[in-house]
Amino acid sequence: MIKFRMLLWALALLMRKAAKKNPDFRSQLDGKNFAFQLQTEDAAISRQFVISDNKVRSRGKAHNNPAFTISFKNADTGLRILTSRDKNAFMKGIQDKDIKIDGDLSLVMWFQSVSKYLKPRKKK
Repeated sequence: MIKFRMLLWALALLMRKAAKKNPDFRSQLDGKNFAFQLQTEDAAISRQFVISDNKVRSRGKAHNNPAFTISFKNADTGLRILTSRDKNAFMKGIQDKDIKIDGDLSLVMWFQSVSKYLKPRKKK
């Protein structure tokens, strides 16, 4: 559970850093104003991400009105899927019912598309 909680916290840091330093990521924030959350299915672990004013804020608790929520079956499943090198892990998780999505699917797709900016860059 601790590793999943730390991963969500690290994801928030990566998003904040990308919002400040990556012009491509920052352009994806233009005009966006919503909150989303990632959590375990039982909501024992939950982290909200608020996108507004071309910034990303995050807190380690549930949001009262997220545009979408991605719930993982449990912390181990969330950790495995979010750290997988398999680009199809997320879709497989949905098919296997290890991931449940509630809310605006277009914003979920937006999140999936910007996640490429959050991976560490390979050193040349």
